[in-house]
Amino acid sequence: MVGTGIFATSGFLAGDLGSPALLIGIWAVGGMLALVGAICYAELAVNFRRSGGEYVYLTEAWGPAWGFVNGWVSFFAGFSAPIAATALALSAYLAYFEPSLGADSGPIWQLGPLALRLGPGQLLACVVVVALTALNLFGVEVAAKSQNVLTALKLAILVLLLGLGVAVGEGSWDHFSQVTERTSALSISEQFALSLVFVYWAYSGWNASVYVAEEIRNPEKNLPRSMITGCIIVLVLYVALNALFVYANPLSTIKGEVAVGTQAAVALFGGTAGGFFAAGMAISLLATINAMCVVGPRVYYAMAQDGAFFAVAGRVHPRWRTPWVAIMAQGACCCVLIITGAFESLGYYIGFTLWLFSALSVVALLRFRRRPGWRTLPATSFLFPALPLIYTTANVLIFLYFLSQRRLEALAGLATVLGGMAAYAWLRRSRS
Repeated sequence: MVGTGIFATSGFLAGDLGSPALLIGIWAVGGMLALVGAICYAELAVNFRRSGGEYVYLTEAWGPAWGFVNGWVSFFAGFSAPIAATALALSAYLAYFEPSLGADSGPIWQLGPLALRLGPGQLLACVVVVALTALNLFGVEVAAKSQNVLTALKLAILVLLLGLGVAVGEGSWDHFSQVTERTSALSISEQFALSLVFVYWAYSGWNASVYVAEEIRNPEKNLPRSMITGCIIVLVLYVALNALFVYANPLSTIKGEVAVGTQAAVALFGGTAGGFFAAGMAISLLATINAMCVVGPRVYYAMAQDGAFFAVAGRVHPRWRTPWVAIMAQGACCCVLIITGAFESLGYYIGFTLWLFSALSVVALLRFRRRPGWRTLPATSFLFPALPLIYTTANVLIFLYFLSQRRLEALAGLATVLGGMAAYAWLRRSRS
């Protein structure tokens, strides 16, 4: 769960909302919605002990077409777009050392409705993606060892930033009472709902346990515990980090910035320490990219093995025993998204598309409850169907605001879904 969103979206939220209380509050609200979703998913996972998550639930509830479309959406919005956005955020953090690596640097070429940006930051992001894609071709053991090291560094950096920031950092509590001019013309309520899409992206991963459900011991106990406890821990961590960002800098300083972590470190500890944390956060983002490079291709591989995705995604390299076609296809898609999508647009696209499918899975719980022998959980049974309806209603309202205010990203998300349906129809015809 702790990935790009928390390191790179608070600056946009600060400008949109204009208030420290709203900035911190939106992370609490997003965490509570993720917790509600986790409770609903826990009941789904206890009844469907197969690995695969939404692919399993949507196939069981709405048919194999939706299972295929979920895999299609995972390729674009679940892994490729987040990897692209994370690589751009990594470049933004390294811009502390070389300003030309910033997200807004470099020439822009207009290709119809698409704007192509090929600046140093985009090129570095592509190099990082290509390098980690190549690393994953040589076996999961190599990638896993790298991931263990990168994750340990990420956790250490976060603990240091929080601990030292509060203990010795030169921040100011007065920043919590200082508002700033908003960059959004929407009302606070409308913008709050729209900005939740960014927060949704930052919390994505709360459902990761269900992807390996059949490999978990005592799933009735451990699946709900892992998701619910994980959501609570990350909610506290995200609220604390955003409070630290405000303690370090007034909102007027951080609004619109991607590398808010670097800004906070510089303000709290000075330039030398700021450089240390800038490099450390770039390494943390490497951990996020590598994790998705490992997991994503294996999702497409597993679906191909089930006959629910393109067969080519199931090809395994004869020497390295890795799903090499899926790995390379994902890497190529990431590079295309890096040069065609701005960081902010990618964030909206990811949050909107991913949570749309999680809402469909939660709605399915209302249908599954009618099945004979369905096992319920006390948490979801309390005032049922309150929790599924809260989660679904929140997603519908955000969808409507998003569709009216961010048409390009919303249309991109809907086009991804429609493209998946068309691909499923073509695949079905070709097989028959």
